[in-house]
Amino acid sequence: MPGPLEGVRVIDLTSVVLGPYATMLMGDMGADVIKVEAPDGDTTRTTGPSRNEGMACTFLTSNRNKRSVVLDLKQPSARAALQTLIDGADVFVHSIRPQAVARLGFSPEEVLKRNPRIVYAAIHGFGEAGPYAGRPAYDDIIQSVCGIAGLMEKRFGEPLFMPMVAADKTCGLTTLYSILAALFNRERTGKGQFVEIPMLEVMTQFTLMENLYGHTFDPPDGPIGYPRVLAEWRRPCQTKDGWITVLAYTDRQWARFVTEAGRPELATDARYAKLAGRTKHIDDTYTLVAEMLRERTTDDWLAVLDRLEIPCARVNKLEELEQDPHLSAIGFFRKVEHPTEGPLTMTAPPVNFADTPAEIRRMAPTLGQHSAEILREVGLSDAEIAAMAETGATAA
Repeated sequence: MPGPLEGVRVIDLTSVVLGPYATMLMGDMGADVIKVEAPDGDTTRTTGPSRNEGMACTFLTSNRNKRSVVLDLKQPSARAALQTLIDGADVFVHSIRPQAVARLGFSPEEVLKRNPRIVYAAIHGFGEAGPYAGRPAYDDIIQSVCGIAGLMEKRFGEPLFMPMVAADKTCGLTTLYSILAALFNRERTGKGQFVEIPMLEVMTQFTLMENLYGHTFDPPDGPIGYPRVLAEWRRPCQTKDGWITVLAYTDRQWARFVTEAGRPELATDARYAKLAGRTKHIDDTYTLVAEMLRERTTDDWLAVLDRLEIPCARVNKLEELEQDPHLSAIGFFRKVEHPTEGPLTMTAPPVNFADTPAEIRRMAPTLGQHSAEILREVGLSDAEIAAMAETGATAA
């Protein structure tokens, strides 16, 4: 069955994780994603374990449902081919610095002049309106500048990065919804537009959503930083035989929990009876919860808390996720066969569309796997493609 983006063609000049994650999700939803790569390919082709050169695990997990064409944009014939691809596309997305993309002849003004219906999405480290414009940026850089590393210092006593490429993936999701919003607007107006996705601005909003806190008011009416997420004991708690996370968040849930745990007086104690009081005394609240949870096994607590309708969960290690009962039951981990890499494990598209399902339709491509196919589609002859290949402007 076709996906919800069936018929949408995306020209993807992104690399690493941020852009490829966004365009992979578009591919999952049925878009025809054409991944334009330099002759040496996306850097993630060599990031992590691999069975064959240029097909490392990091590339495989963020580039399914795409076709690959090699274009050396230093060469005029490759730039001309890219322009022809863009002329017939719905979306052009890149993560190239503005100065460089303009030198190549693909600035927003030039592209939209030729194709007024296209959605031109540019992923920048920093917005073009500010003094950081044009600076290079990666996930670690943005986690440093946007306040995440500083937030970790408030919690752990020293600046730290989140142990995942949080900025890349969050900005990837922002890229996706921004492109979809612009496509929706185009369907109503007939006009494409330029969309800038600046990582710093996206991640600063993401970091401060709850952590602006008292600084929401001018002048500030309290500290910056949400006390609950910064509390020392906001962490999974140890049981008799494992680890569990419990969030007795509402006043009713709190009363049920402490009564079941044998501490009913905490349901009426002025410090803890109401959410505002528990937030004010958050360290003490979490300490009390941790003490109570140590008294029973994980399975005992899960059964009790489910009965009391109190949010709770067993703590899964990464190695245990594939055996999680819920994820196993819904078939979230897909066993697929890659034509060159053999058996692989993939996560399923996480969103369920009732009538237009997102699916894994193609495996991640080898470098330039579809070069000739794609160039033929935009009108190049076999002789022209062969000439480009001879000069290195393309490759298969």
